[in-house]
Amino acid sequence: MNKLNQTLLKFEQKQNFAYDDFFVSKCNYFAFSLIETWPKWEKNILNIYGEKYSGKSHLSEIFKKKNKAIIIKTDEINNEFFNKIRFHENIILDNMNYISDEKILYSLINFAEQYNKYLIINSINPINSINFSLPDLKSRLKNCIFARIDQPDDDMIFALILKHFSDRQIKIEKKIIEYITKRIERSYGKILDFIYKVDQFSLINKKPIDYKSIKIILEE
Repeated sequence: MNKLNQTLLKFEQKQNFAYDDFFVSKCNYFAFSLIETWPKWEKNILNIYGEKYSGKSHLSEIFKKKNKAIIIKTDEINNEFFNKIRFHENIILDNMNYISDEKILYSLINFAEQYNKYLIINSINPINSINFSLPDLKSRLKNCIFARIDQPDDDMIFALILKHFSDRQIKIEKKIIEYITKRIERSYGKILDFIYKVDQFSLINKKPIDYKSIKIILEE
């Protein structure tokens, strides 16, 4: 495995955010159902939270395409960006895990409520658990719909592995995927890391992936 470790590169795989490529399971059903049932929400602000690579950005892209939303990143928030978003009914703040200017975030929430906009905030942790210093902001964040994406269950793990192997044209038996599903760590990041390692192992060794290969990679 030393050869694999030396060759394994952290590369950016082209992300496919198509509707049909989003797999719905128990772990993400509530978040997905909210995206599907817009605008029939009880509140105008939705916080989708879950670990990195859990599908928050994928859901945002689905929502954007269906409902003509605008997606902004945390580092794009400034006093000028309100001119950019004022003509959009739906606003998505992606990757809101840290923000340097709490007043701007407070203004964004006020803006959404005042003009009856819909605001989706994606974060790793629920935004009402973030230790903001601005009391008014803390109070406003309580008035959200919270949708957690849980750790992947067996169905999700199987689907992710099958999809990524298929995308990389890696042929593998169903029983081996089932074997992996029962043994791999339940983490979206760990699953993707494992898939990259299998991909590189396959390229380096130029042979089919079998139980022996999987055991080596899982132990690594």
